[in-house]
Amino acid sequence: KEVSEEIDSVKQFSSELIVEAVVRCIRVIDPGLGSALPTSLPPGMSARFRVGMSLAQACQDIGYKGEIGYQTFLYSNEPEIRSLLMFLVEKLPRESAEASDQPTGKSAVLQRAIAAAIRAQLAVPWLPTNCRLPLHGETQGSGALHSFHVQPLSLPYCNKAPAKKHMKGSSTVDYILPPVTAQPSHHASVVASIMEQHTAELTAAQEWDNEWNSQGLLSRLTPQEYRSRKLTRLHKRIKEQLRSAALSSPDNSFSGPRSTSDLSELLQAFRGSAPSGEILTKGTHFTHTQKFTFTQESAALTPTIPTGRQSEGDNQLRQQEELASLQQQLQQLCSDVDQLTVLDELKQRELRNSDEDEKMQVKKKTIDLLPDADNNLLKLQDQVEASAKRVVNLASQWEKHRAPLIDEHRRLKEICSNQDLESSKKLSEIKSLHDKIRVSTEEAKKKEEIYKQLVTELENLPQDVSRSAYTQRILEIVSNIKKQKEEITKILSDTKELQKEINSLTGKLDRTFAVTDELVFKDAKKDESVRKSYKYLAALHENCNQLIQTIEDTGTILREIRDLEEQIETENGNKTVANLERILDDYKAIRQENAALAAKVREG
Repeated sequence: KEVSEEIDSVKQFSSELIVEAVVRCIRVIDPGLGSALPTSLPPGMSARFRVGMSLAQACQDIGYKGEIGYQTFLYSNEPEIRSLLMFLVEKLPRESAEASDQPTGKSAVLQRAIAAAIRAQLAVPWLPTNCRLPLHGETQGSGALHSFHVQPLSLPYCNKAPAKKHMKGSSTVDYILPPVTAQPSHHASVVASIMEQHTAELTAAQEWDNEWNSQGLLSRLTPQEYRSRKLTRLHKRIKEQLRSAALSSPDNSFSGPRSTSDLSELLQAFRGSAPSGEILTKGTHFTHTQKFTFTQESAALTPTIPTGRQSEGDNQLRQQEELASLQQQLQQLCSDVDQLTVLDELKQRELRNSDEDEKMQVKKKTIDLLPDADNNLLKLQDQVEASAKRVVNLASQWEKHRAPLIDEHRRLKEICSNQDLESSKKLSEIKSLHDKIRVSTEEAKKKEEIYKQLVTELENLPQDVSRSAYTQRILEIVSNIKKQKEEITKILSDTKELQKEINSLTGKLDRTFAVTDELVFKDAKKDESVRKSYKYLAALHENCNQLIQTIEDTGTILREIRDLEEQIETENGNKTVANLERILDDYKAIRQENAALAAKVREG
């Protein structure tokens, strides 16, 4: 709404104009809060009071601390409206100020309108098709909906394989990745697949950062060494699990221990669609390694990324061929596993037989020594005594070497503990440095954003205004302030001089009156004319005191008059009389509305 040219001050604002200005400012500051407020006052007085109360509450919600109520909008005065409008203007976001400085051509206006429409559509919550009302038809279209189906993608920076792969039984073939949009079999899965790929990479990076900050730093290794050690441990655990799954007990050669049941189920799942009559038994580590290697080679030979250009019939035919080949390979692997299991059982039986042979040899030697038991016992006692003497001798020698070794061990242990303390201190310092680096990086990003924002604001500022004009204006204001300070200082000095002069004259008058009173009082006892003069002198002094008091009272009254005149001007600015008349008119209107409502109630 345009303001009339006749209005040149806030005092001339009408209630309708004030309400519209406040509501528009609130809508810019907080769209959710201002969207429920009307931009104009309704005709009914009770509705006007409700609108005034809601506007006052909205201003308090956005942070206005001054006194505000419905009277601020219906019976406004200049100071309150001025302070409220200044508060709202200061709360306006900077984007609006920047937008006001932007060009107003047709292209710029169209772009701003498009951006505003997009922001409005993004602010509306999305609803499913079944829950949409007719009013949502403008903001939410009824386009085709697709399920969130994800397919694996191959990206150049994710593939560690070389650009050329050697195929088994064939020559070198160039391996070229198709575009990301062509990899999924359905075009509707492109966006979902890209989002899933990005989420997985971001999650992996965050998990690595957390693991490195919590466990990697404690290991005192480089990131490459930590990754290689972790990979080695993982391979070792897999080997141990496969080895434990391959070992079978004598009672049940087809079932492993309870701890490896999960791995057994996993190995059982590798059979896929093999016949139910064949049982996947446990094999050795070599068997599983061979199986996994063969599976990886077959997977490398088989293209896993659909090109998006083949027909559905070709895809189904290719999948059936792959399934048949995989089933054949799986049956071959199952037979190999059975053969290797039998070989493993034979090896275990040979080991048990060798143990039994050793035990039999010991028992045979014992039986051979039984006929000459006495002599053999004497020889055994001699050997035991010699062994005891040798043990005592070795113990004495060990004691000689033990003391320096213990001292050296204690010294090395103390050095190790000191090194652990130093390493823990350095580790804590490294962690604190990492935290400082993270905080500094965040601060640098924030400052970079602030810098960019300030540069944008500087570019959007009008360039036609010269700096010298602002500087000249500031210098003029400073010179005026200096002149005012000089005048105030001069007035204060004149006031001090006058006060000093008044004080000196008052003292001189008191001293003169005291001396004159004493001299005249002495002669008044002797002469009648002097006695009359003394009376006249006392009356003159009293009248002068009254005159001085009257002048002081006059000055006080003049100051009070000026204060009252200022208060009158303030009250005139507040339009108290006009507001009272409007309040009386509104009161009469409300009484009429109440009477009309009461009549309707009685008629009903």
